[in-house]
Amino acid sequence: MSATQDSRSLVGMLHQLGVREAVLAPGSRSGPLALALWQADQQGMVRLHVRVDEREAAFLALGMAKASHRPVPVVTTSGTAVANLHPAMLEAVHAKVPLIAITADRPARLRGTGANQTTEQREIFPGVRFVADPDDIVELMAGDGPGHLNLELDEPLVEPVTGPIEEGRPAEHPRRGPLRDHVLDLGPRTVVVAGDDARQPARILARDAHWPLLAEPSSGSRNGEALVAYRLLLAHSPLAEQVERVISLGHATLTRPVTRLLARTDIPIVHVGDQSTFPVPAGPNVTFVSPLDARVAVDGADDPAWLDAWKVADDAATAAVDAALDGTTPYDVAQAVNAAVPRGGLLFVGSSSPVRDLDLVARPYVVGEKRLIIANRGLAGIDGVLSSAIGAALARPSTRAIAYVGDLTFLHGSNGLLIGPDEPRPDLTIVVASDDGGSIFTTLEQGAPEYATSFERVYATPTGADLGALCAGYRVPHRLVDAADLAAALAEDVAGIRVLEVPVDRTVRRDLDARISASVKAALQP
Repeated sequence: MSATQDSRSLVGMLHQLGVREAVLAPGSRSGPLALALWQADQQGMVRLHVRVDEREAAFLALGMAKASHRPVPVVTTSGTAVANLHPAMLEAVHAKVPLIAITADRPARLRGTGANQTTEQREIFPGVRFVADPDDIVELMAGDGPGHLNLELDEPLVEPVTGPIEEGRPAEHPRRGPLRDHVLDLGPRTVVVAGDDARQPARILARDAHWPLLAEPSSGSRNGEALVAYRLLLAHSPLAEQVERVISLGHATLTRPVTRLLARTDIPIVHVGDQSTFPVPAGPNVTFVSPLDARVAVDGADDPAWLDAWKVADDAATAAVDAALDGTTPYDVAQAVNAAVPRGGLLFVGSSSPVRDLDLVARPYVVGEKRLIIANRGLAGIDGVLSSAIGAALARPSTRAIAYVGDLTFLHGSNGLLIGPDEPRPDLTIVVASDDGGSIFTTLEQGAPEYATSFERVYATPTGADLGALCAGYRVPHRLVDAADLAAALAEDVAGIRVLEVPVDRTVRRDLDARISASVKAALQP
């Protein structure tokens, strides 16, 4: 078949396989794919999103796939365009997101020559399932995580065609049998750790067994009776030393206290997943349970006294944290953002400080109110976050969509705001905790006073950038908001994308965290 026929057939198969959103970064070699996607968009088969920046296009598709739990293709031309997908594809690998790269390529006879925009594109993404035949797209999309189709297209790239895109042949997905129960014994003093994308099974297990739930913001299980200040309890409460078993779900990488807990070798640990989602090398005390084969469960419940002790300690720690805040800190910003997500709302959280700030102060939501809190935690990079948030807001209808990021994350991904006038735009408020630099490093070893001479240049990296002027260049509304006024601003009705920049002080961050830690430690003393 011709390049045009191959492309139209492929788009028809993608629709048959459940694709409803597609992202395109235009180019010459991918021309027949672009025209086929445009035709499918006109027919209402898929909604097409066009971006001129391939990196941002890939992260846009990633956000859509995360929020919808559907495969989303990103289509590029050949050459460096393909390499620009790499960051998002790596994130998809480690977060197991169904992002599908469809890359146009020159014919095989040109590979290894000096032909324009010709390089080795096959298997360019490590860890990503790869096919070169469009007939293998069914197999490619049947697996977990991302995939890559490298499509060799020969001239003529554009030819006249009439008639609609036809749906592909019916797809036969392999059927999985029912999950068996991996039943856990009662008795050991157990805690449940819910990392990124653990979802409701973590909460249900903790609820049924009367075990404390330590849930990261993007776990999908931080509701019900989940603890708030659990990372400080692990650091300062005597209860931490009394833990006799850990049940881990999702991908927990957010805090050092949880990593140290999962690194213990003196207690049994059950992880729902495999080594790729377990944050330390697993020893013989770690049992892996495949989420594709089994679900962890209990037959009965433990004495609630263990859970009650953690809840009392959490109440004391949370009160101590609140008492240390004055309405102007990054934690106050995080509290306002957390409270602003309504029933049915969406929150996309940036890496670095914002997700950790939220983790310390975010109150659990009410079970069943359908809030979605997500983040790029596969590799936890700051790149592409704005595009991922925009993609998530486009793919998931919500009562309100908010993105919460730091200023470096905003600047790193600002080209995500480059959206053509005819492209779909979500209603999305982007909150920027703006401290002119990398405040997270002030709380780590390199933020100690003895490194002060080098810190500002090589870690804090202040930019002095004018975020308002940058937004004006993209024609995106922007305004400065004090932390005390953020709640009111977030309650406003929003049409389209807007940016609320909240100035916060980076220089006091290390002392603030030390003061909070000391207050919690004192509150937890017997």
